[in-house]
Amino acid sequence: MGEKQVSLRHEGGMKFVARTGSGHDIVMDNANGDAGARPTELVLAAIAGCTAMDIVEIMRKKRQEIDSYEVTVSGTQREVAPNVFTDITVLHTVEGDVETEAVRRSIELSATKYCTVSAQIATGAARISHRYLIKRPATSAAAAREEAEVIVTGPLKELAAE
Repeated sequence: MGEKQVSLRHEGGMKFVARTGSGHDIVMDNANGDAGARPTELVLAAIAGCTAMDIVEIMRKKRQEIDSYEVTVSGTQREVAPNVFTDITVLHTVEGDVETEAVRRSIELSATKYCTVSAQIATGAARISHRYLIKRPATSAAAAREEAEVIVTGPLKELAAE
């Protein structure tokens, strides 16, 4: 799978537009501007999309005909910062003449083996390096370009104990 990349640009206020490595734009904003999704909603959307793709693919391999399929993901966040998700529920609604065991097993495989996004959230195993890059105009007295690492975070296992 390799490395993935997203770039983000500020559009004013609290509105940002992310450009994915595959060339798609995602608008984000806060409740005041309300011009896009909240970043935490996108985390839930990523879980939904990841598991849905798994389920559809696995059910096809099991030769199960799905008439309609929907995933609803809801999450509860901590009241104190960082407002991490403490509980996430994924509801798969499948319509069609399908075998219960095929649906159950597809969900189990997605949750335990295939869905990278839910595995990432569930394990909290990511090491995140927070860095900066400053680009100054040529007229600045400071160096034109400056970059460094500020801090490395994760995994945040101590949050689970609170």
